[in-house]
Amino acid sequence: MNEFNDELNDESGDMMKISHLVAALLTSLSLASVALAADVPVKKSGDILVSQAGMTLYTFDKDVTGNGKSVCNDACLTLWPALTAAAGATGSGDYTVITRDDGSKQWAYKGKPLYMFAKDKQEGDRTGDNVKEIWHVIKN
Repeated sequence: MNEFNDELNDESGDMMKISHLVAALLTSLSLASVALAADVPVKKSGDILVSQAGMTLYTFDKDVTGNGKSVCNDACLTLWPALTAAAGATGSGDYTVITRDDGSKQWAYKGKPLYMFAKDKQEGDRTGDNVKEIWHVIKN
């Protein structure tokens, strides 16, 4: 009878170890997905995309989708600041990182570089939408 109890305790111990291992694995996967989501500094606000600070994001019609370049430079960049990416940032899903002509990194959404508008002063401002009919908020 003692042998049976010992074997049962061993199996229970193994099941407990497996249960802990599965829980640790699930926690790791959850943390990895949170870290990945945190890497992309974009969120939804109503029907548009905004920066983590809540500033409206825009695309520029003169940028060619998917070519990995931004044509907004110099004075354009002063009025339309790029949504910059950290040197080690990586994209996920519809979000990618492009390298600008000056070597800095910028976020792109569905192949289009992302910008803010200098005249937007607070969260929710959309004053850059349809400027010169070539700047647009990103509807999502």
